[in-house]
Amino acid sequence: MKIVMCASEVVPFAKTGGLADVAGALPLALEKEGQEIIIVMPKYKAVDEKKFNLKRLKNDISCSTLGKNIKVYFIEKEIYFNRESLYGDKTGDYPDNLDRFSYYSRRTLELLKEINFKADIIHVHDWQACLIPVYLKTLYAQDSFFKNTRSILTIHNIGYQGLFPKEEFPKLGLDWSLFGMEGLEFYGKVNILKGGMLFADIINTVSPTYSKEIQTKEFGFGLEGVLNKRRNSVFGILNGLDYTIWNPETDKFIAGNFSARNLAGKSKDKKDLQSFCKLPVREDVPLFGVVSRLAEQKGFDILAEGIDTICSMDLQMVILGTGDIKYHEIMEEMVKKHPRVISLHLKFDDPLAHKIYAGSDLFLMPSKYEPCGLGQLISLRYATVPLVFKTGGLADTVSSDNGFIFDRYSKDALIKIIAEAVKTFHNKTKWPALLNKAIKGDFSWGESAKKYLDLYARAKKSAISSGCSEKAACCRRK
Repeated sequence: MKIVMCASEVVPFAKTGGLADVAGALPLALEKEGQEIIIVMPKYKAVDEKKFNLKRLKNDISCSTLGKNIKVYFIEKEIYFNRESLYGDKTGDYPDNLDRFSYYSRRTLELLKEINFKADIIHVHDWQACLIPVYLKTLYAQDSFFKNTRSILTIHNIGYQGLFPKEEFPKLGLDWSLFGMEGLEFYGKVNILKGGMLFADIINTVSPTYSKEIQTKEFGFGLEGVLNKRRNSVFGILNGLDYTIWNPETDKFIAGNFSARNLAGKSKDKKDLQSFCKLPVREDVPLFGVVSRLAEQKGFDILAEGIDTICSMDLQMVILGTGDIKYHEIMEEMVKKHPRVISLHLKFDDPLAHKIYAGSDLFLMPSKYEPCGLGQLISLRYATVPLVFKTGGLADTVSSDNGFIFDRYSKDALIKIIAEAVKTFHNKTKWPALLNKAIKGDFSWGESAKKYLDLYARAKKSAISSGCSEKAACCRRK
């Protein structure tokens, strides 16, 4: 199968979040499955030409390689992409983001024709690439080159939709008939994600539970109606984890390497983390790790409410991350009050993150909503027992067999489940069984890639009807 991966950021070339990890790891897993795949992304200032050995193919196209033979094509346009950041600066999003990513979408489709890559599947990610399926069914609807091409949209977080003023709609080159309730209009604005959801042949999210959650008013961010209309075309595949990066057997950032066969090194990692964080070095106390953005969505509202009670338990906690100032201040006060219990690191520090995943006994992740979540997958890989709220990808990966999960989002429920975890830590039968179950779970990209191939095959078998018929006047080439 010939596959095009389209994303606004891809590891290792450019990254701001988890989208880049997926867009970089999934193609590698698909290549191992024998698929022919290319990647198309913008050429940002952050992309190091020398490091990645970029070769110029055209005036505005350069190319590199990922994996064994995955071609990565970079779309260049200095006025749009030669900037310090990918999406915005300290004042907010770039005001011309619609121009930037509509250009990327159109140029991607033209590039495929120029290199004669007749794709079976164009897999787009998030709103920045959502105009590609829109253009396929409108401006390129009568183009024989794309006759057998199908599109799949993966939504990583439905909260980010690409909203722009109605006055900017003409920039898209689409007929005004597509600006309406059954088109890209959303409360008087242009909604690019909605366009992708209407025109992609299949919609996918990053976990099975999240695919159901976003079809509800609570989690749909106003687009639940669109998803309900297309519910037969909505699926969820859990993100994988790159086991070449997150591997306790080879991790260079941790004090003691270990494996599922021999967990001895983990005790060394705990002592190292306690020493590094200036906490009492004790084996007999459960150490909770947190690597997170300090925000309400990540559960810091209920954690902040209960933190004083939690710190009165016989436990330790290490928190790494940045976020809302109010949570910075609350946690800083807790450090002053409980200096031998809690260690706070308000920064981004990748080596320390590795130490926390390896050296903690439990990983605390009480997110209010979490489309997929990588933290719990990493913690499982490092035999660190996750404690999570039952939502999204957390619900799909954590159970009472390999962790702790609570289903009522409140301070009291969080305190109760932490108390239960502390008690279980001291149970010499239950605790080893939890560790064993955790580290033996398989959340590698291999399994997820096979599920994506099934989804691609489903898209190829039939042109799934989108929100706009290809035979409609608005979808015929202008």
